[in-house]
Amino acid sequence: MKLSNIEQRLIGCLLEKETTTPDQYPLSVNALTNACNQKSNRDPVLSLSEAEVLDGLEQLKNRRLVMCDEALSGRVSKYTHRFCNTEFSSLQLNEQQRAIVCLMLLRGPQTPGELRTRSGRLAEFSNVAQVEQALSELQAQELVVKLPREPGKRESRYQHLFGDTEVQSNTEEPLDEPKELTALLDEINQLKAELNIIKQHLGL
Repeated sequence: MKLSNIEQRLIGCLLEKETTTPDQYPLSVNALTNACNQKSNRDPVLSLSEAEVLDGLEQLKNRRLVMCDEALSGRVSKYTHRFCNTEFSSLQLNEQQRAIVCLMLLRGPQTPGELRTRSGRLAEFSNVAQVEQALSELQAQELVVKLPREPGKRESRYQHLFGDTEVQSNTEEPLDEPKELTALLDEINQLKAELNIIKQHLGL
């Protein structure tokens, strides 16, 4: 299941609002647009038009991931997801797994600590170990991947596998990987040699 950035945001918002504001769910196009463009709990912050939201919803409807309650007698059409935990979906997640997937769809890659801090309204985690357990379960289902730890960071981030989030945001030209890798390895070896010389001078 590969979702575009807009489709990810739409599904994430539907999952979020279903839990946090059940009395306002299903969502109208206007409510869904506002949810997508929220400045809090979103990364990146988007500025989608209703036309873009409608186009994304149409794509999701075609893939049977969203269902529209057609307007009758002048009522506004409203949308529900069929992404997970419905009779139409093969994807069944427990409350904690669902919360993690929702947060990743709305905010991209995050550490276990960040996920616990941000999950308050979606699910309860007593500690970070519970987050890591849920992440392990999602990894086993090949729904989430652990990213390489960034320099200077204590925790690795985890990313969902429902779309190429990081790749899509990278507009730079692809690097010549073999040459680039060789250059990096040469630089590392040179630094190691220099470090050994310094250690010898210091008697370490």
